[in-house]
Amino acid sequence: MADDTAPTEFEATVLPAGWCFTAQAGVSLVTAAQQAGIRLARSCRNGTCRACLCHLRSGQVRYSIEWPGLSIDEKEEGCILPCVAQPLTDVVLDAPNATLIDPVA
Repeated sequence: MADDTAPTEFEATVLPAGWCFTAQAGVSLVTAAQQAGIRLARSCRNGTCRACLCHLRSGQVRYSIEWPGLSIDEKEEGCILPCVAQPLTDVVLDAPNATLIDPVA
């Protein structure tokens, strides 16, 4: 039986810019950011190339694949791969290479 009280969306903050976007449960952080007009570094979108590697300052994620391309040490240091990371809580990402896709004037 599904938990109807579980949140279905979370707030994600991208540092150092301070941009915020809504991330749906079950959607990768890269995809959610892109839908909000924020480009996180990426390439493969399957957790192997590591182009999207960034630090999770706070919050929790789960991965859509069994073992993303992170070492145990990197995981312990808070590194994540947002191309395959889905939020379980509100999250704060340290992603200094993030850019706006369509800057608002």
